[in-house]
Amino acid sequence: MTEFTERAVKIIASIPPGSVMTYGQIAALAGSPRGARQIVRILHSMSQKYKLPWHRVINAKGKIGLQDRDSMNLQKMLLEGEGVAVSEAGEIDLERYQHHPDSL
Repeated sequence: MTEFTERAVKIIASIPPGSVMTYGQIAALAGSPRGARQIVRILHSMSQKYKLPWHRVINAKGKIGLQDRDSMNLQKMLLEGEGVAVSEAGEIDLERYQHHPDSL
């Protein structure tokens, strides 16, 4: 596993319930400001193995990025179960719910 991937996994694992982070935010904190797509890859390939809270990661617009309706509904349900308000369009208020870790 690369250092970037290790840092990204650690950051994702640290997102507390009821909070979200963006793909780009995680990439920047992990050391690659332009690596948002790598975060997507990490979530896709490692979420189960490392029990990552994949549902707490959204796009920079504050929206659920999944296109598949079932997956989007699952992410919405999981976030709402943690107290995150999600609009019908899958939008989340980043000012209210975005996690800004102090240090990692």
